[in-house]
Amino acid sequence: MPEKAYLILEDGSEFEGTMFGYPGESLGEAVFNTSMSGYQEVLTDPSYRGQIVAMTYPMIGNYGVNGEDVESDRVQVAGFVVKEYSKEYSNYRATGSLSDYLVEAKVPAIEGIDTRRLTLHIRDKGALRGGIFLDRAGAVERLLAHPKMDGLDLASAVSCKEPYDFAIEQGRPLVGVYDYGVKFNILRLLAESGFSVRVYPFKTPLDAVIRDGAKGVFLSNGPGDPDAVPGGRELVREIMEKKIPAFGICLGHQIIGLGLGGRTYKLKFGHRGANHPVKNLITGKVEISSQNHGFAVDFDSLKDRPEVELTHINLNDRTVEGLRHRDLPIFSVQYHPEACPGPHDSRYLFGQFYLMVAGR
Repeated sequence: MPEKAYLILEDGSEFEGTMFGYPGESLGEAVFNTSMSGYQEVLTDPSYRGQIVAMTYPMIGNYGVNGEDVESDRVQVAGFVVKEYSKEYSNYRATGSLSDYLVEAKVPAIEGIDTRRLTLHIRDKGALRGGIFLDRAGAVERLLAHPKMDGLDLASAVSCKEPYDFAIEQGRPLVGVYDYGVKFNILRLLAESGFSVRVYPFKTPLDAVIRDGAKGVFLSNGPGDPDAVPGGRELVREIMEKKIPAFGICLGHQIIGLGLGGRTYKLKFGHRGANHPVKNLITGKVEISSQNHGFAVDFDSLKDRPEVELTHINLNDRTVEGLRHRDLPIFSVQYHPEACPGPHDSRYLFGQFYLMVAGR
């Protein structure tokens, strides 16, 4: 008999369901993701560190899990919430069930709750601290004592501890990846675009990366508040001073925005899913994008800096989705062009970065 469990939010809202995955309790920021597939990407994306993710698609787990579709070396979410967990899975690539995968990772999950009501509540109230509990007693008090995402540096928890080579090939320009929580598919696509790829802890001095022969730097995705990342602004300013080609995605984009002199702010409930329309203001084309972020760059804070150009906007809420420096080889996007299973509309950005570095 499945064990009864509760998803409880800091405002006292309760959602009753049953436990699957690891039989324990967990606290984090409660958010929702609108993707229909790709739950293994969601679970292992370091950008979800410290979050309890609810999937809006009603049935999850039907194609199991495998060892190839991971985006990091572990499950990163604090907890997982679904309407209905499919205990039977069927896919020729599957090597196990979602529940067993979460048990091994010691990540609690809950099913049987009204995810539509939960999503509407988060949309109305904003992202809230939440928890998966076996006992309701004292839950709200524990949540109110849990850290908020604002002001929280989580990049330090997910960045690599030592530099490592992902793909080194003679004759290819080396790109140094600043790891704020980089996804594996970003590294794969950098390599497929023609780079040699070396990954560095995000606190690595830029001079050390340049001494290794890097011709460009990449600022990765990651979790937490960009304004709380140690040394972020300073790194971007040094990149500008040395005129090193740079590309940033997600948290890396936000850090570039801060380094260019802008501000960031927390979105009410964030953008998470694989169906967000983004307009490229340079080409006029609309791209369907995958997104996962709770903070955004405030372009109004950059309006007195004519050297900074807005390149992409979100067509749902007009938030900033891309920036570039008019005079220096620096650009960034908020969304995820490397998303796997997709969409793949924006993968041209990796080729654009390669041409920027190779043609330097």
